[in-house]
Amino acid sequence: MRTVNRRHALTRTDIDDGVCPVPEDLATRLPHDATITVVIEHRMHGLDPAGETFASTLEQEIGWRLGGIVWPPDVRPGTLVTISWQPAKGELHLRTMVLDDPMRVDGVDYFHEYDPRIVTREFDPGRSNRGQVLNVVRRQGRVFEDGSALYPEDGLAAACGLGRGAKGTFLLKNAVDQLLREGYVTRVTGSLNADGYPSYPPLGDEAQAEMLFYAPLVEPAPYPGEFGGDGGGERRDHWVKGFVRKLPPGAQATERQQSLHARAMESAQIDEPLAPGYTFVKKHHRHG
Repeated sequence: MRTVNRRHALTRTDIDDGVCPVPEDLATRLPHDATITVVIEHRMHGLDPAGETFASTLEQEIGWRLGGIVWPPDVRPGTLVTISWQPAKGELHLRTMVLDDPMRVDGVDYFHEYDPRIVTREFDPGRSNRGQVLNVVRRQGRVFEDGSALYPEDGLAAACGLGRGAKGTFLLKNAVDQLLREGYVTRVTGSLNADGYPSYPPLGDEAQAEMLFYAPLVEPAPYPGEFGGDGGGERRDHWVKGFVRKLPPGAQATERQQSLHARAMESAQIDEPLAPGYTFVKKHHRHG
């Protein structure tokens, strides 16, 4: 009897509800009428062993899953878990894999391997107007393998729920302007096929349309206890120093952003050059 492995990216619901989905082909190998010993193999913040053992049972709700699991507090939505059935031991092991170096994705620290697409989809933007817009772009837009997302700007008014008429238009414009200012999104020209599916760069046989392009800000993160390291589980209102951010393929920084970057370099606010395909976001106050 050999060990069988599968991989799953945890969602926010998985973590909050204390469950782990089990692929159907693996579920058929597990006992359906008996308690299953579940072993979590994990290192807290990628450092200290923090394994736990639980008694669980296999249940079916849409798909198969195990309940009664208490995920470690540093497990974020999008974290990849290897599900390993070890029949010789009669145990199901759930194992996270430590990153070589911690990474901070839009202010949230990840210490374990993750799926960028799920991180983007599972983002909790809050209830602010800008949060509602970002929620649409990241949850309803086209998400690429690196976690970037694309959404047609014309569809925002109907999807965001900021109201109709002049007031709704005003609120939406302010929210989009704030996201552009904070560097969360970039405005690009893409295209839509007959079903409204967005592409960037635009495809020659499709209708062009203005899009909002989101690219995650991924940067090294310190371990807890190091300078600036507190575990990074929640985003808070804070000042963000100027930074260089990746643009969508083919896009370049505007002359204004190049000028702002040059000034920041001259005043030693930043020491990172502005390479092709990147733009500069100046110091600003970020909400969450």
